[in-house]
Amino acid sequence: MASPPEYESAQPSRWEFRLLGPLEVLAGGKPVGIAGTRQRAVLALLLLDADRVVPTDRLIDRLWGEAPPPTAITSLHNGIAQLRKALGAERVETRPPGYVIHLDGADLDLGRFQDIVARAAAAATAQRSELLGEALALWRGTPLADFAFEPWAEAEILRLDELRLRALEERIGADLELGRNAEVVGELEALVAEHPLRERLRGQVMLALYRSGRQADALAEYRSARRALTDELGIEPTPTLQRLHAAILRQAAELESAPPPPVGDAVEEAARALAAGRLVLVLGAGVHASDNGRAALRPGDVAQHLARAFDYPAPDRPDLAHVAQFVAVTHGTGPLYDALHELLAAEHPLGPVHEGVVAAVAELRARGAPQPVIVTTNYDHALERALRHASEPFDRLTYIAAGRDRGKFEHTTAEGETQVVDLPNAYGAVPVGRRLVVVKVHGEVDLDREREGFVVSEDDYIGYLAQTELTNVIPVTVAAKLRRSHFLFLGYGLRDWTLRVFLQRVWPHERPSYRSWAVDPESADRDFWRHRGVDLVEADPVAYLQRLTALTRDAPGA
Repeated sequence: MASPPEYESAQPSRWEFRLLGPLEVLAGGKPVGIAGTRQRAVLALLLLDADRVVPTDRLIDRLWGEAPPPTAITSLHNGIAQLRKALGAERVETRPPGYVIHLDGADLDLGRFQDIVARAAAAATAQRSELLGEALALWRGTPLADFAFEPWAEAEILRLDELRLRALEERIGADLELGRNAEVVGELEALVAEHPLRERLRGQVMLALYRSGRQADALAEYRSARRALTDELGIEPTPTLQRLHAAILRQAAELESAPPPPVGDAVEEAARALAAGRLVLVLGAGVHASDNGRAALRPGDVAQHLARAFDYPAPDRPDLAHVAQFVAVTHGTGPLYDALHELLAAEHPLGPVHEGVVAAVAELRARGAPQPVIVTTNYDHALERALRHASEPFDRLTYIAAGRDRGKFEHTTAEGETQVVDLPNAYGAVPVGRRLVVVKVHGEVDLDREREGFVVSEDDYIGYLAQTELTNVIPVTVAAKLRRSHFLFLGYGLRDWTLRVFLQRVWPHERPSYRSWAVDPESADRDFWRHRGVDLVEADPVAYLQRLTALTRDAPGA
């Protein structure tokens, strides 16, 4: 059936249909409004059987139950007509004895999820973990969440939830094979609390605890599982769980896990991700450190500058958020901003990490690979200066921390044009992959003072954390990149407040969906990174970046 002329010109080149969360339809990255609960339910029912005919009788039974009104067929026809107007007449076809919705390949998130899970089943352990993480990243919450109280949706929600749990168990199983035992304990404990009768999760948390040196906790987990099963169902644990319990009691050798992968493997995996456009670099204050005596802006310099300028009462322990709060309360935000301008307006020499990042970006551009996203929690312009010196074009997204646009991001193109992002879910102007994107998640010290405001004091951080997740206020294409990428953290330490705030804004209730790394020559922060689901690589950041860039030259692209 041909599309009516008024709809043909409006058809976008890329559609996305989403069921793994609230029902969503995107066209060219922009939301498509599907009005009316009944119309949205019809679309959901068609999508659940995409590319298959759904009989009219089944649709009426699902929507109205055993006693449909006389107008049910008319209402269904009207709903189908409205869907055709929104989606295109050729997409929703009348085909006896009902209707069929036509999708192209990966248009449906549920279809993509099932395809990736199927590929993971035949993959090696490391790739299986990564693929399953990619599949699970497609979930945005409870499937069909906006139909949770509809009778027809109850069974479908249970079915889809079971698919997600199975994939999650498989991903955790792969992580355990890879020796990521301590990293998954917290996740497993939360899952067991939610699903106390699911024995595979019980077995996985027992194994992870035992391999993390917590034999007593592993045995206590078995006792908890046995109580739950006998109290709720009147049954004993399965023989599989009983055998695992017995093996832990005798400290069986077969329970030992493989050692964690060496640093070289981490660099190679990161290089492949970078070459494929799947690695986000996150830069902290440590990237300013110099290795040759130059007067670079070092970690802690901003806090120490403020402490000296305003007679901070504890100068031996200057924490930037505390010092800035002290200055704001005792002198006001005006003097605070003036002092930061005084320090950051100077052109401090760039540290070698900046040079290493720029070299990696240049290598990607030279080989025609996708350009990365670089996130920074710094307020200065050192990264931008390094990129301009190397003639590397970039777009910038800057958090606005004050004024009428507070809580939004401002997009500055490589040509210098600026636009406040009012509707992040519909804003597709950021050229992710085509050009380097720098994201300043805590704002910047605006040397021109045209838009002053950044997250620096304790009060600023409280307001910042009280807002929604970062991925809900950042442009949709960048949010997708953050959800579906590996992360490489450079220049961060355990006591870095800005890092903890960034992690809380991006992953408030979970961990990265893909394997991620923090590069630091010291190992003191290993437990902190493990708790956040990130591997600590004990290496010099500059040497690591040099190796990363060299390996990227030979890595396959996307």
